[in-house]
Amino acid sequence: MALDGVVISSVVSQLKSTLLGGRIYKIYQPENDELILVIKNQKETYRLLLSAGASLPLVYLTEETKGNPMSAPNFCMLLRKHLNNGRILSIEQPNFERIINISIEHLNELGDLCTKQLIIEVMGKHSNIIFVDEKNMIIDSIKHISAQISSVREVLPGRDYIIPPSHDKISPLFVTPEYFETVVLQKPLSLTKAIYTSFIGISPLIAEEICYRAGLDSSLSTAALSGDDKLSLFTAFTTIMGLVQREEFTPNIVFKGDREPVEFSSIPLTMYSDYKEEIYPSISNVLENYYAFKNKITRIRQKSADLRKIVSNAIERTSKKYDLQLRQLKDTDKRDKYRIYGELINAYGYGLEPDASSLTCLNYYTNEEITIPLDPTLSPQENSKKYFAKYNKLKRTYEALSELIVETKSELEHLESISNSLDIALLENDLVELKQELMEYGYMKKRYMGKKKEKITSKPFHYISSDGFHIYVGKNNYQNEELTFKFANGGDWWFHAKGMAGSHVIIKREQGQEIPDRTFEEAGRLAGYYSKGRAAKKVEIDYTERKNLKKPPAAKPGFVIYHTNYSLLIEPDISMLTLVE
Repeated sequence: MALDGVVISSVVSQLKSTLLGGRIYKIYQPENDELILVIKNQKETYRLLLSAGASLPLVYLTEETKGNPMSAPNFCMLLRKHLNNGRILSIEQPNFERIINISIEHLNELGDLCTKQLIIEVMGKHSNIIFVDEKNMIIDSIKHISAQISSVREVLPGRDYIIPPSHDKISPLFVTPEYFETVVLQKPLSLTKAIYTSFIGISPLIAEEICYRAGLDSSLSTAALSGDDKLSLFTAFTTIMGLVQREEFTPNIVFKGDREPVEFSSIPLTMYSDYKEEIYPSISNVLENYYAFKNKITRIRQKSADLRKIVSNAIERTSKKYDLQLRQLKDTDKRDKYRIYGELINAYGYGLEPDASSLTCLNYYTNEEITIPLDPTLSPQENSKKYFAKYNKLKRTYEALSELIVETKSELEHLESISNSLDIALLENDLVELKQELMEYGYMKKRYMGKKKEKITSKPFHYISSDGFHIYVGKNNYQNEELTFKFANGGDWWFHAKGMAGSHVIIKREQGQEIPDRTFEEAGRLAGYYSKGRAAKKVEIDYTERKNLKKPPAAKPGFVIYHTNYSLLIEPDISMLTLVE
């Protein structure tokens, strides 16, 4: 998830093919550390985003339009003065660094042609956008770096521009087998670390991919390699760098499950072969979409933080209550013993001596001899009554607790199902339904919503199986209820993760239509993925026809009972399935 040298090389390749010869039409600075250059070229208009954000530096072509401040910042005004209507001469990546140099030709105040450079350094918290003249002197930068901030390199107006230090790394583009073996593989490090600490622009991700393609464990020490291992590693290294040199890029995002982005790159990441890979037309599309997905997930998690806390606290509280009730129920296990004591005293107590402290007799339930403790101050009949009183008290406690435990377990399962719904929520409308459920069941204070209930616009997930069958997945308990008991027909198939919170999954079918095994498996995968078991290697799934499901009276939404079902054990991986937008 880094803009390494490989990604920057892909960005430069795209910018060259679209922007070279183009003229800068407008310049905006929507954020303190962000520029938008509007460039016209070959009758097309492009928007180039340049961000030096410490947490998210980016360079890509975008179609997004952002709001701008009423008054343009000084750096923006300076660039407008020099670069408006300037022509882009070249776009380069020096020495495979995470740097893009854009050379721009423009007319100065005297009407003479001159060339200046806009240098974008994409280096995490050290990212910057620097404007330099023909003599490599800094005119200005979006961030000023004084000697007090960095003893290595000042970035201030009037100073010479110096490229960031490479820390004894070299470009990976032209590496000989001898250098690779005698320098890189002589470092007493793991394979990945030896690679990414030796070369400019190689990230840990690319180093891992090199090791994977070579069939080697990336955590292996360089000292553990055989001659064949070294050859395999160098071959994998040169294969990847060959793609970069030939500009044979495959911009892609790797997804876990359906819409959870894990990584992006401009080369195929074969180490994620078990994940879903989505190819994009350009690296700009990748960057824009990847961070849009990430921001969407982050935003939903932030907005759901309060709900998660409410549910988490309720689960903790209810779990403690459930455990206490189970312990109290266990204490009632002695009730039958006290009843038997009372019965045996009535049967054999007539022969007891006065002041007897125990009764030894035959337990006719087990045909074994038993000794019953007695209170010597009480008569046999009074001792019997005392044991029956204990029995009746524990019996009443047992009956009351048994009912309470069923209720508490149901409440806990309900809360776990809400927690699972929060985990899979992707839209703000999903959170609206969950808020309503929490308010309805007293976990949140009800707020005034007018006479009409707030309209729900969230819809279940909709997939199409490899065999063309429509599969629907409920996002929360209300949707599970609607999906199973109103949307599904009796002959449709229902799936659910066994013994854990999860979504209801429905395969729709026409009357008499046979469903292939592959579609059954894919529906099972969805049920496993959209459950609390999604992180497990295997999940057991129950499935049955919709007509076999019943909803008990007064049960919470989404609760069903069934006695006829099949089961399958599946891996909760849905990378082969496509979500219908």
